[in-house]
Amino acid sequence: MIPQDRLFQIRDRFQYLEAAMSDGSGDIAMLAKEYSDLKPVVDQIDDYLGLLGGIDEVKAMLDDPDMAELAREEMQRLTDALPAAEAALQIALLPKDAADSRPAMLEIRPGTGGDEAALFAGDLLRMYLRYAEAHGWRVDIIEENATELGGIKEVVAHITGQDVFARMKFESGVHRVQRVPSTESGGRIHTSAATVAVLPEAEEVDIEINPNDIRIDTMRSSGAGGQHVNTTDSAVRITHLPTGLVVTSSEKSQHRNRDKAMQVLRARLYDLERNRVDSERSANRASQVGSGDRSERIRTYNFPQGRMTDHRINLTLYKLDQVMQGDLDEVIDALTADAQARLMAEMGT
Repeated sequence: MIPQDRLFQIRDRFQYLEAAMSDGSGDIAMLAKEYSDLKPVVDQIDDYLGLLGGIDEVKAMLDDPDMAELAREEMQRLTDALPAAEAALQIALLPKDAADSRPAMLEIRPGTGGDEAALFAGDLLRMYLRYAEAHGWRVDIIEENATELGGIKEVVAHITGQDVFARMKFESGVHRVQRVPSTESGGRIHTSAATVAVLPEAEEVDIEINPNDIRIDTMRSSGAGGQHVNTTDSAVRITHLPTGLVVTSSEKSQHRNRDKAMQVLRARLYDLERNRVDSERSANRASQVGSGDRSERIRTYNFPQGRMTDHRINLTLYKLDQVMQGDLDEVIDALTADAQARLMAEMGT
């Protein structure tokens, strides 16, 4: 049973925020953000308390001979609905990752497997582009280096939309593919891999970068595969000296490239800090879903058998074609539910 005092406190806070925004007092942007965050929680609280109140009302009707049968039916309906409402409320009350509502940086690089790994990296990019399109998100490619065969050496993309990081954060890790490469004449199945990193976008207030800690170089910009060579030194490479992180952006505008490269650098530094804090918080962080460990093999895409397996939750789906077309909600929903269950277990709820 969830303590009702806590629920009433949350609802009182929500009503205060509502009144404060109506009066125009305080920082409206901050009030609106907290109000927006609390609204889904309060909706679940209202549903849960409404069921409890309904049960109390029906109990009083059970002693009335004229209403007893109807009351028993209503009692059964309410008590049947109560466990689901309580479970939904427990999830709503879980601490939120402050980065969940943020845009994200998506980085994909080939791993072992040569040309086939680069081709698979390109397939993963198209998969995520279709997933983003299905959710109404916007994707801006910041950096993309292609191979002559149409694969990808590296791609960095900025994704904006509702709850982007919340949905995409479980994709970080090593993705393995098993299939017959188009370059294979003997029909043998090869195994190769690509690495995916999903980083929450960082704001300047999150990460302060000392100008003395970075080196900025300009160079000639080139498009995918080396074509569309720009004769001006518009591409920008930023090196963060304390960490050795290197970020490049190669659009036509040098000013825009600098801004985008700094945006990526802030995201990577913010991710490093989040990982440091997570590591201190949990000695067993490697076992956590969505830990962001880049070396962790999280998923296998087996083309001959048409299956995708997520190794973190032992989920296998025999609809690989749909998955590669961006149908990822089933696996992401399962990963989210597993992460919520782990968090509830840690909190003893």
